[in-house]
Amino acid sequence: MPTPSPTTAWRNQARSFGRILLYRGDITRIDTEAIVNAANSSLLGGGGVDGAIHRAGGPEILEACRKLRASHYGSGLATGKAVLTIAGRLPARYVIHTVGPVWNGGHKHEPELLANCYRNSLQLAEQHGIASIAFPGISTGIYGYPKAAAATIAVQEVRQFLEQHAQPQEVVFVVFDEDSFALYERTLQ
Repeated sequence: MPTPSPTTAWRNQARSFGRILLYRGDITRIDTEAIVNAANSSLLGGGGVDGAIHRAGGPEILEACRKLRASHYGSGLATGKAVLTIAGRLPARYVIHTVGPVWNGGHKHEPELLANCYRNSLQLAEQHGIASIAFPGISTGIYGYPKAAAATIAVQEVRQFLEQHAQPQEVVFVVFDEDSFALYERTLQ
């Protein structure tokens, strides 16, 4: 039996929950048809997942984002919205960029805005016939959203969407550390 490529080997380590998979690893190395970028409103790269996706994907992603800024998003992408670009050198075919909310204690519509990130990303995937999509933990890095609350919203929104739609056929939650894996595992059970 041939050795799986690094971009497909992740599936052997993913935990399955029906159409939802949970994987601990690097979102830039998996081969879902689309990956979601926890972008900042400028769409021009940043830190965390955003920086990693731009570095791994190469200048093609930045160029696509610059074109979006020049044509439709001159003042940047609003929180909760999502846009699609090519994926450059990534194993994925597309990147869906979404801007998560900065945590301010939950009193500035953060739960609603975070839910919109997942909903709008999934709607874009459906509109473009994307069969598989991978999400990072949106807003849980430097934006400070509490991880347990964010995981609850992520799982709830994805489950609701999948109950009502055939596409995407598969959604992957990609986490970076063991604590986040355990958190999502509990939330998905």
